[in-house]
Amino acid sequence: MADWNRGHGSVDGMLDAENKRLADNLATKVSRLKSLAYEIDREADDQNDYLDGMDSNFLSATGLLSGSVKRFSTVVRSGRDNRRLLCYVSLGMVLVFFLLYYIVSRIQH
Repeated sequence: MADWNRGHGSVDGMLDAENKRLADNLATKVSRLKSLAYEIDREADDQNDYLDGMDSNFLSATGLLSGSVKRFSTVVRSGRDNRRLLCYVSLGMVLVFFLLYYIVSRIQH
């Protein structure tokens, strides 16, 4: 009977050691998951801040474009002289852009 108790005690010791090893392994994995969850939360906050900034930038660009469209519509609806001036300015801007494109492409080669 004494041998059985001693054998039973060694099995308990082995099971206890195995449980401790598995508990340590589990604690390591839980700690790793906790740090990953913290990093994901921080990244989500950073992305939300970035998107909020983009939203305000888009709103300001929308305001700028709508004001430009209103001014352009006013010029187009006004008299013939303004339309002619608008045509000359537009043609001049296109020529300037082509000239700049040509100069930059020559410099790069």
